[in-house]
Amino acid sequence: MSEKRGTSAPHGAHGRPLTSGERWAAIKASPFFPAIVLVFILAAAAGLFAGSYTYAMANPTPRHIPTAVIGLRASPSERAFAGGMDKALHGTLRLTEYAGYAEAVRAVEEQREFAVLRPRGRTVELDVAGAAGASVAQLLAETGAKVGKAAGVDVRIRDIKPLQRGDPRGLALFYISLAAVIIGFVGAIQLSVHARALNPAERIAFTITYALVGGFAIVAVVDWWLGALRLPFMASWAILALTMFTTGMVFSMFNTLMGRWAMIPTWGLMVLLGNPSSGGAVSWPLLPSPLGHIGRWLPPGASVNAQHTAVYFGGYQHLFPYLVLAGWAVVSCTVFWVWRHRHPGGRETGTPEHAADA
Repeated sequence: MSEKRGTSAPHGAHGRPLTSGERWAAIKASPFFPAIVLVFILAAAAGLFAGSYTYAMANPTPRHIPTAVIGLRASPSERAFAGGMDKALHGTLRLTEYAGYAEAVRAVEEQREFAVLRPRGRTVELDVAGAAGASVAQLLAETGAKVGKAAGVDVRIRDIKPLQRGDPRGLALFYISLAAVIIGFVGAIQLSVHARALNPAERIAFTITYALVGGFAIVAVVDWWLGALRLPFMASWAILALTMFTTGMVFSMFNTLMGRWAMIPTWGLMVLLGNPSSGGAVSWPLLPSPLGHIGRWLPPGASVNAQHTAVYFGGYQHLFPYLVLAGWAVVSCTVFWVWRHRHPGGRETGTPEHAADA
């Protein structure tokens, strides 16, 4: 007898339809899955990157401009000028009265004020500080000239704290801080890819090493080679090295917690949020209020603030930006070390306990 041939019902587990859970497991196991996810992540990152910088920098608007005043209530013309300035700046001028000019200038040096207004006979002097914030100084100078003309007041404008000649727009410090931030976490990424055999302690040691060498290289190129900025060598080197180490360890922390997707929170924290809110390209009084406050607590903003003060206000250093950088570094190192067993990479250091039986 010949055996009947034809279609038969599926037999066993291999023939049954896949459940939704099994289908999802098969999709995740596919080599195309991470590539597809990356396509959407990169598209979102591109849009968010453009959006965050445009939101913060495309149309800087005054929000809160601290300004020192000395005796501006002495005459109607001076009162008219102060009122016109406040109106032109949409009520964002925050005037603080000082007893004398020396006290007001000291407040500028301490970066508590951005300008000084004072009467000088029949004129009004508007002293701006380009080093305190180039974008704010430009706005105050342009507005002061227009308001003085409209109010019939003779206004004399001068910059009492100018930027260095090689950095007329005040962007060089932002760029060197940006370089330290990006190279800092890119270096940690490269260690994870090309030096996976490093153990946790060795990874921290090499992060310190490339941070020190990289910070030195930035100072050497910008100051000694290009001559674009005169940098206080030890202070600038220390700030740049601490910035690179901090951002490198932030990536290592996320790499321990999230594995291959660590770039997402690192990029979001450092580039999408941190750099636009750092105050380097646009001074914080012109940033949207939330960014102006948040930026000071993130490594890019702390790096810009510390570098800016070291270069232009060396006698009035603030501890806060250093504490921010050190805090992020300590937290990142602690998380990385506590969960170091989860960090991808490393190598076996011991010998097998049992040899295979012959």
